[in-house]
Amino acid sequence: MSAPTQAPLKQTPLKAPADIAAPGRGRVGDSPLRPDGNLKVKGEFAYSSDLFIDGMLWGATLRSPHPRARIVSVDISQALVTPGVEAVLTHEDVPGRKCFGLDNTWDQPVLAFDEVRHEGEPIALIAADHPETARRAMEKIVVEYEVLEPLTDARRAALDPTYPFVQERGGVVRHQPVRVGDVAAAKVAADVVVSSEFSVGIQDQAFLGPESGLAIPGEDGGIDLYVATQWMHNDLEQIGPCLGLPKEKIRMTLAGVGGAFGGREDLSMQIHAAMLAMHTGKPVKIVYNRYESFFGHVHRHPAQMHYEYGATRDGKLLYADVEIILDGGAYTSATLNVVGNAASLGVGPYVIPNIEIDAYGVYTNNPPCGAMRGFGAVQACFAYESMMDKLAEACGLSPVEVRQINAVSQGSILATGQVIEAPAPLAEMLARAEAMPMPAPVDASDIRNLPGGASQTTHGEGVVRGVGYGVGLKNICFSENYDDYSTARVRLEVIGGEATALVHTAAAEVGQGLVTLEAQIARTELGVTKVVIHPADTKVGNSGSSSASRQSYMTGGAVKAACEAVREAIFVLAGLYVGRAVSDLSLDGGKVVSVTDGVLATIEDVLGERVIEQTREFHHRPTSGMDPVTGQGASHTQLALCVHRAVVDVDVELGLVKVVEMAAVQDVGKILNRLSLEGQIHGGSAQGLGLAVMEEIVVVNGLVKNPSFTDYLIPTILDMPPMKLDILENADPQAPYGLRGAGEPPTLSSTPAVVAAIRDATGLALTRVPIRPEHIVSS
Repeated sequence: MSAPTQAPLKQTPLKAPADIAAPGRGRVGDSPLRPDGNLKVKGEFAYSSDLFIDGMLWGATLRSPHPRARIVSVDISQALVTPGVEAVLTHEDVPGRKCFGLDNTWDQPVLAFDEVRHEGEPIALIAADHPETARRAMEKIVVEYEVLEPLTDARRAALDPTYPFVQERGGVVRHQPVRVGDVAAAKVAADVVVSSEFSVGIQDQAFLGPESGLAIPGEDGGIDLYVATQWMHNDLEQIGPCLGLPKEKIRMTLAGVGGAFGGREDLSMQIHAAMLAMHTGKPVKIVYNRYESFFGHVHRHPAQMHYEYGATRDGKLLYADVEIILDGGAYTSATLNVVGNAASLGVGPYVIPNIEIDAYGVYTNNPPCGAMRGFGAVQACFAYESMMDKLAEACGLSPVEVRQINAVSQGSILATGQVIEAPAPLAEMLARAEAMPMPAPVDASDIRNLPGGASQTTHGEGVVRGVGYGVGLKNICFSENYDDYSTARVRLEVIGGEATALVHTAAAEVGQGLVTLEAQIARTELGVTKVVIHPADTKVGNSGSSSASRQSYMTGGAVKAACEAVREAIFVLAGLYVGRAVSDLSLDGGKVVSVTDGVLATIEDVLGERVIEQTREFHHRPTSGMDPVTGQGASHTQLALCVHRAVVDVDVELGLVKVVEMAAVQDVGKILNRLSLEGQIHGGSAQGLGLAVMEEIVVVNGLVKNPSFTDYLIPTILDMPPMKLDILENADPQAPYGLRGAGEPPTLSSTPAVVAAIRDATGLALTRVPIRPEHIVSS
């Protein structure tokens, strides 16, 4: 029997918006193409793994095969005599402090010295003249272990004081309660009560550029580091003490970053490469392979959650009783802050008068977990949105109705007592999502449109369509009393007869398009066309982390402030140039313009041979900590909302899922670059889809079973559906240009929307993500 013929897929030529690359454009609100775009598409962009210098050595890391064991001895003798090997280092060779860690925790060993606490923990380093030589020598290191039973039960670590890990290390990294009203009384008054247990697997950031970098010893006894990271100054705070060097002797430059999503906030190879370079006196390059990368960075915290909601018969929420347990793995990393986010955003953008939340972050011997896009809010969002669907069913309401009944609006009070300020009305956003046109019914004549695709698992039999909604509330920038700031230096001079702005920050371009936006801001504020972005390094002040959807807000704010200072200096020079006082000046198209006198001069004439340079810091408004008992406090500087509607087709006989379409409504405050913004919403939605139906690091008794992109699946271009976007602009008066961070919110709401659509198609509870085929067919 011959295979059915397939019509060729229709291809629509891509057409860029009319303002892209238009002469003289490229200001805030335009969509100029990113300067690194062509290079990346053509494979010509230099990533950190492409770094090379004559005479460099190659570094390699020996890692533990056990999730928990005592180190009895380490024998490096045979590795040392391997031809081509120039150094083999253990913890005894760490020049300074033996541990590092985020947030001044200092609990993660540079190299294990007594016990390994997770699979893949680094034990020894090798530098050799060839990567294969380093690998062969690594296999000659003999480590004698006393293997111990791994402690992997996060719930016991949180709640059972007799659990061994609790006795050894304290068990709980942070417990953050939230208390509002009287839940006990509300339980008596509730007409409708729904409850459920939820769990979220370990998601990986799955960036394509592996951990890599180059360390070059300096003549002054210092070190030059070229690395892919998210926050150079934070790296510097940890690297210096471990190397025994003052910060001024460590010079860091950002190398090409192949994605991050939180996975590069923690150190990976930085200290290791620097140790080898200092020991050998030669440059050392380290590049992880994909297998090692799965052990070389933190992941998203897996979660176990219990939720109970009570409401009136008409769906008005009366109380929430919530327990969230986040498994941080072996070391602290970002768990302290992840717990704060999970607790403060634990019931989402809904008005609930009585709340009890207990959020825990715990230590186990599972893989270390830390920052990932969404940062504690993703796990909670899956649970609270699932609960809203369950409440809707119990009250006989639609999923949209129950959310609109309880939705926050301007002036609403969140669980922590924080007042909602200036987001779009959530009820309206839900209505807009619901009103978007639905995709056409499935065309079963082309099997590529069906779950399973060209594998011919179905020709339409057993395929059911479902629709689901999800809402996410995400904090923007750093929270809980952290003095979040960014620094920018802007220099203006005439080069080749043209006024040229040089923007210098330490902010990491990790693929989000920050370098494009920095240039847009400079063109907007200085009225010039030519803008050069200085390579990010530590020769300028701290710019904070490329995380928390904060760089457009914080570094954008710093660039804007520095440009404003440069502009004021130009105005002073303009007065000197024309020989009289002038007012109401502006810069436009390379000219100094007066409202009353018109064009006074060109910027080039005013500057002459002068150079104007200004450095400014930008701080967001202060936040408070969370009360350790009640969780109350205005702990976030800005909040952002996104609503998703997902449409899926499910083969209910085989458990296969095809996401047909995703639609998103998001309030971004102000569109700075629509092309980049849409890419952020698409990307966040893709990661949320991945968590919903495919992405999970499978861990059994502390051991990772799928450390490869063969077995750890991420959405491809064939898995991502068409997207409809409705982008709202409700300006935040506290933020530069009124913007609202946009990169993370779609990661929250996309997961529960896809899961809700699968529930709609199957009628199953589906309380765990990712959903696998067996969860559908065996339920």
